[in-house]
Amino acid sequence: MTADTHTLTAFDPMEFRRALGTFPTGVAIITTCGSDGQPVGLTCNSFSSVSLDPPLVLWSLRRASKSLPAFRAASHFAINVLAEDQRELSARFASSSIPDKFEGTPCSTGHGGVPLVEGCLARFHCSTYAEYEAGDHYIFVGRVERFEHHREDDPLVFYKGAYMILAQSLRELASDERMSMSALIEARMNVYSILLKLACLKGSTADFNEIEAHLDTMEALKQRGDMASRARAALDFFNLVTQAAHNDVLSIVAQSLRTLMHHAVNTQAAQMTWPAMHQPELTPLRRRMLECLRARDQDGALAAMETYFSHVQRFQSERNAAQ
Repeated sequence: MTADTHTLTAFDPMEFRRALGTFPTGVAIITTCGSDGQPVGLTCNSFSSVSLDPPLVLWSLRRASKSLPAFRAASHFAINVLAEDQRELSARFASSSIPDKFEGTPCSTGHGGVPLVEGCLARFHCSTYAEYEAGDHYIFVGRVERFEHHREDDPLVFYKGAYMILAQSLRELASDERMSMSALIEARMNVYSILLKLACLKGSTADFNEIEAHLDTMEALKQRGDMASRARAALDFFNLVTQAAHNDVLSIVAQSLRTLMHHAVNTQAAQMTWPAMHQPELTPLRRRMLECLRARDQDGALAAMETYFSHVQRFQSERNAAQ
């Protein structure tokens, strides 16, 4: 057996860093309180999940970091997962030249008195579970005591030493109106026709139960302030149908369409009144699709979906005519 020559090159620390950089990571701000009660925070891209039972996560910190003593002494810390639009905040907490990184940063207080950064995608309140020395870093393992998931926007991603904007081309398409809402609706109907058939064939009882639970939650959103959330929940309904289809390739296509629709829905939500957004006539059509999925009735599911998108298309045409 001959060895792969690519694995036998001399170990070069800089090339090692470059190789590690090919793995995209999310970006988070880790926060705690120092022994003097002052907030401590830093930017980190080493956050990772460890266990669901018990709920454990980890992150690592350089031995040379000035913040290391504070985190080693702390009983609690928080992980604040950043969104794509929080790049400046990430840079602020990564800088060693800014003495008070929290100055002007909207914060609240979390479990164990730990400062929380506002406006993040998600936050995890942790008690310190364990710490380990590992080369030139310390690894901190936290037990998640509470968590919040606030936003559905794209995450801030670090890749090859720089920030990477996920789905950039999709957002550009949505923002400069090169793709009409009518074309999006037509594309979704065609793609979901295939996915719905596959979900009838491959979907499990657990898949269908998850869809039903989502519909129960969604249908409780009836107040004026709930309409943007209800519109996004409608996108999530079709995302669950996609999951039930169990086809990874089509899932990627559907996710791209969902990203485009997400931006379009956010734009419409900012412009439309509550009565215009509230479309209760779509509710029984979603329920009918689920009923047909459980019965493995492809024709019935497709008929309900075609009626659904016909209504959405008609609604969009009427809205365009009124503008």
